[in-house]
Amino acid sequence: MVDRRTFLGIAGSSAAGLILGCRGSAVPVAQAPTSATGPARLDRIGVQAFSFPKLLEQDVDAALAMIAGLGYQEVELFGPYPYSLQAVQDQWRAMAPMLGFSGSGYFGLEPAQFRARLAAHGLTSPSMHVDLDTLRERTAQVAEAAHTLGHRYAGIAAIPEERRRTLDDYRRMADELNAIGARAKTLGFTVLYHNHGYGFTPKDGQIPTRVLFDHLDPSVVALEMDVFWTVAGSADPVELLDAYPRLYRLMHVKDMSRQARFTQGGTIQDFIALMPAMTPAGTGVLDLPRILGHAKRNGVEHFYVEQDLAADPPSQLGTGIRNLRAMTLETRSQ
Repeated sequence: MVDRRTFLGIAGSSAAGLILGCRGSAVPVAQAPTSATGPARLDRIGVQAFSFPKLLEQDVDAALAMIAGLGYQEVELFGPYPYSLQAVQDQWRAMAPMLGFSGSGYFGLEPAQFRARLAAHGLTSPSMHVDLDTLRERTAQVAEAAHTLGHRYAGIAAIPEERRRTLDDYRRMADELNAIGARAKTLGFTVLYHNHGYGFTPKDGQIPTRVLFDHLDPSVVALEMDVFWTVAGSADPVELLDAYPRLYRLMHVKDMSRQARFTQGGTIQDFIALMPAMTPAGTGVLDLPRILGHAKRNGVEHFYVEQDLAADPPSQLGTGIRNLRAMTLETRSQ
């Protein structure tokens, strides 16, 4: 029986973060919006591996071939990895029966082997998620893997629940990410922080995530916006992108079948209640042309479609990328 603490324990090591508890060579990045000679579109689209982990566990080559065949060019990985702390790996094993799969990271391959598989299908991996403790305590091992895979970014999918209870917790987390980021910079990668839905409602007169963001050093830490969880947390993605153009560099692109909100966003109950509202990009109610337009203008480099544990990856991920490829982005300043 997995208790609640264990259920939340893998939050920082999986791409979905709270879903079920939770340099190498240069990597091409998204280009600036097209000039007046043509419409602005996303010209390079990636996918988060947590969207199709069961397929990766069954057959890495077949899964990557499917992704490449749909037109994706980048893949973001999630942990734990062989070098992750033992406690994190133990938590993952405890979660495997509930998740329905046991693989993660490189799905039984060595880092160099996984990069070779990516390359064989014309794919790159600019970033990965790793849990906070491993990122802090084994920064050098994370850097070695990042160099091997070609990651430019490595960081956490969520702040552990017990470390985000107060505004001072958020300030301390910013200090910790800055410190890890400073070390990571000397080792050739940038630390990333991916948001979920917590921290967007006022606490003691301030917005906790704003406290965190205001204290981050953009020279060593980058933000990865999850569009769905940002909106679910009652925040405006466009307003945040415009407020922190020096921080946002990556994005998880999702859509909502209906307007869905929660008040806290940090509990299992909050999370599970909103999961049914996830829908492939371009099929829901979010103003993705406006959000993505502001993202490109403010410096976001990598756009990952994420359909958490997609029931039908070829269909759902195929719909998402087709819609994004055809989408004309709003590039006006307002």
